[in-house]
Amino acid sequence: MLIIKQGKSFPLGATKLSDGVNFCLYSKGATAVQLLLFDDIEAKQPYQVIDLDPQVNRTDFYWHLKVENLEAGALYGYRVDGPWMPERGLRFDKSKVLLDPYAKVVHFPSNYRRTYAARHGRDNVDQCIKAAVVDHSGFDWQGTKPINRKLSDTIIYEMHVAGFTSHESSGVSADKRGTYAGVIEKIPYLKELGVTAVELMPVQQFDVQDAPNAKLNYWGYSPIGFCAPHAAYSSDKSVTGVFDEFRLMVRELHKAGIEVILDVVFNHTAEGGHDGPVLSMKGLQNDTYYMLENEQRWYSNYSGCGNTCNTNHSVMRRLIRDSLKFWVSEMHIDGFRFDLASVFSRDSQGHVMKEPPLLWSIDSDPHLAGTKIIAEAWDAAGLYQVGEFVGDRWNEWNGKFRDDVRAFFRGDEGFVGRFADRLLGSPDIYYKDNHAPQRSINFVTAHDGFTLNDLVSYSEKHNQHNGENNRDGDNHNISANYGVEGPTLDPRITKLREQQMKNMLVTMMVSLGTPMITMGDEVKRTQGGNNNAYCQNNEISWFDWGLVNKNQELLRFVQELIKFRRYDDVLEEKIHSTLSEVIHDSNFEWHGVRRGNPDWSDSSRTIAMTMRDPLSSDQMYMVFNAFWEDLEFEIPHIDGHWFELINTAAASPNDIHNFSNAPLVDSETIEVAARSVVVLVANPMIEKRLR
Repeated sequence: MLIIKQGKSFPLGATKLSDGVNFCLYSKGATAVQLLLFDDIEAKQPYQVIDLDPQVNRTDFYWHLKVENLEAGALYGYRVDGPWMPERGLRFDKSKVLLDPYAKVVHFPSNYRRTYAARHGRDNVDQCIKAAVVDHSGFDWQGTKPINRKLSDTIIYEMHVAGFTSHESSGVSADKRGTYAGVIEKIPYLKELGVTAVELMPVQQFDVQDAPNAKLNYWGYSPIGFCAPHAAYSSDKSVTGVFDEFRLMVRELHKAGIEVILDVVFNHTAEGGHDGPVLSMKGLQNDTYYMLENEQRWYSNYSGCGNTCNTNHSVMRRLIRDSLKFWVSEMHIDGFRFDLASVFSRDSQGHVMKEPPLLWSIDSDPHLAGTKIIAEAWDAAGLYQVGEFVGDRWNEWNGKFRDDVRAFFRGDEGFVGRFADRLLGSPDIYYKDNHAPQRSINFVTAHDGFTLNDLVSYSEKHNQHNGENNRDGDNHNISANYGVEGPTLDPRITKLREQQMKNMLVTMMVSLGTPMITMGDEVKRTQGGNNNAYCQNNEISWFDWGLVNKNQELLRFVQELIKFRRYDDVLEEKIHSTLSEVIHDSNFEWHGVRRGNPDWSDSSRTIAMTMRDPLSSDQMYMVFNAFWEDLEFEIPHIDGHWFELINTAAASPNDIHNFSNAPLVDSETIEVAARSVVVLVANPMIEKRLR
């Protein structure tokens, strides 16, 4: 028998106690609150409705109660009554069953339709989203914990949990394809690849129906539960099974030395704009959780997704921070990449603040010390803050690295100087604040846009399968097809495309900053030219594991390249320096086809560079030839010998060597093929082979 007690106003959410559960909910404007308890996920009616007495179960703006004898796995929701006054920003609707913003497990019934929750006054209890009470204790972490690896020692692999193993070629059993358990089975692949962290596309519970034209939201940028792992990615279909399966995946990745970074979405929710559904925060305190226009029935839309979270309001700011602390403390997450993080710089009216409270509170939170924090430093309304993001610990997706590297290797005019800056950790962007170069997250591709294979195979996007007449997706891709749009059997074009992929991969790995590879780029994953596959939960987006065998040569190249990145002393020294130390360090020198004579003109398509480590005497000479003809470069003089480590124009396995078999370069010059990269190294350990 359930016994109802007063309960406490802290902590928020449903907290499992030894003798029951404490429930707490924030709603400043509510006039009445009910707690609904359900037997199962598909239940169309609650088995018990509990009215909260505002004289007993309310403290200031917090509604709370304790239900004794209630166990973990109990399913619940809320009804909240109050004024329906959209013109004043209030959207209380007592007919709606609302989701707890602090829910740790969220379930959608099979008959859920988001459009039903969009009509005011329409009862949605028969298909409502339900939260489950979770007992956090009892999981065996087997001694693992967040790794806290330095960002300077990190190589990120951006991946989609479901897409990684959904393809039947994955070899994962059918019941585990597309799940956290499926990821566990592929950890040996990640380990062999050599990456040190996986950055998971959104795994906060999202609404798959939040997509236009009755499509499905595959990417997951549509959150409805900031503190809950996405239940559909769990092979364990018990009520709270997703909670432990997610933790099991994190534990096993940590055992393999691989960190887990979450792509988190706090800039908007699945509740959409004025015509969107009332699922949770809209019906709890709409004017607190969301930015509203001057005419308050309308939502500010700096996210491009219908609404914008009011992230610097104290209540929403606390929810975000509590969510981050939960993921770190209870789920052992190592870091976060914040989607459209420039939204966090805006106040309730959308004005850009000089000292945004949320950004500084995340930056300085002791619970998050050692946790990686990475910003997508722009928003959908044009605020672009790469290089300007506030805070001491914030790192940034460097979109300028992506664009300038693409343009340089495509052969665009006027990019040599910009490309050189990208190699040095983008001092033109980060130097003034004396940041370390790893603040720049260097990437050439990401989930949003072309895959690496498609970047060199298509001059235009091909998004017809998205059902929007190819209007969606970015038109500015800085891509090229090199003679044929899409797949080709022409060996000349195929070789050039592979060469260009290797060129950009090498650039990421030898540049100062933190490199990020996109899932499948190491084996030529293609989306058929689709650069906006947000709705494609099918083979367009999935990792085809047949490519692993088909493209073993490129895979080997990437594996060896990552080994070089992780263990090269020259890069290690520069990566751990600040940008001022790098720029003022005499241990690097620019070259052109003639040593010591770089060509910085707009017409130049080549640049070469020497980097030295004064401690180990290691040296590295890198030549980047984006010109369409072979060129002969003078090699810098050194006390010792140069050895060829990388030549992207050479056939495998001579495209990349390791220190044990790198061939000696016994000449004053080296011929560098058109559109290729050559890396020479001088290393005392290699010199011993000549003695």
